[in-house]
Amino acid sequence: MKSTNNPEFSLVIPCYNEEAVLPMLATRLLKCLNDLKISWEVIFVNDGSKDRTFELLARLHHEEPRFKVISFSRNFGHQSAISGGLAYTTGNTVGVMDADLQDPPEIFGDCLQKLHEGFDVVYAVRRKRKESLPKRIAYNLFYRLFRFMAESEMPLDSGDFCLMSRRVVEQLKKMPECNVLMRGLRAWVGFRQTGLEYERDARRAGSTKYSFWKLVQLARDGIFAFSTMPLKLATYMGFCAVGFSILAAIFVIAWRLIGFQFMGHSAAEVPGWAGIVVGMLFLNGIQFLILGFFGEYIGRIYTEVKHRPRWVVAETLGVDVQNQGAEQRACGQVD
Repeated sequence: MKSTNNPEFSLVIPCYNEEAVLPMLATRLLKCLNDLKISWEVIFVNDGSKDRTFELLARLHHEEPRFKVISFSRNFGHQSAISGGLAYTTGNTVGVMDADLQDPPEIFGDCLQKLHEGFDVVYAVRRKRKESLPKRIAYNLFYRLFRFMAESEMPLDSGDFCLMSRRVVEQLKKMPECNVLMRGLRAWVGFRQTGLEYERDARRAGSTKYSFWKLVQLARDGIFAFSTMPLKLATYMGFCAVGFSILAAIFVIAWRLIGFQFMGHSAAEVPGWAGIVVGMLFLNGIQFLILGFFGEYIGRIYTEVKHRPRWVVAETLGVDVQNQGAEQRACGQVD
């Protein structure tokens, strides 16, 4: 049973080298959250920042105790930071947003209204992005490929920015995966969910922490965590390769025995080395691709069975001591 002193609304904000945007973020949060006329807390997760992020967060906590801080011992990644923050929340309603102010906190009121209508999850749908054209195209393709391949319904153009009921958060806290894609887990748990469109702003200060390769890794985690289609595709490709080889063998035998001309040549005039080499390269390519698919899944199994903690907390400021020890939950371990 939760204490009656718990806030009505908890907000989780992962931070990695965000010293440039934190003062602006704190100002907007104070205004938006106080306008909601409900009790609230903000849990900043310092994900091993190398700049003055933790120093500024400590100052914010000193000035406003409702700004609370969890500091990781090193950088464990954006998705782990979100999971760690959720483990320490106490509010009946929980929100997640990034620190860069691309996602506007001003729409929290509209999200809360949707929750009051009976929804358990209100996720923000990005109507328009301010990123470069190549990145917008890449995001667009990923979300549609992800939705096509995933074995459960996944919303389009929706990131981590959302509000959730307590029962959804409790289900997410039970998820033991190491390679986490929180927006995928959020959709997987089900309950009543709805989207709320908004226009995503450009980053207000600092630089993005998601490089191209980190985005690729995030996409891989999402696809391999929520779909077995690559394994099925490997099987289909194997059948196709075998079928292609059988047809090619039948054709070569007929070409040799009947003696008809193909592309102006008879079989006796063509030694056939080129065809053999091309066929071998094709089949070897298929084999390596299939092994790559297997390797992705086996690597993830290996990561899960080690049962290492998904994050390690070095220091907390203002966090309820009843939630201490949440960092000890390990990959693959369910309470």
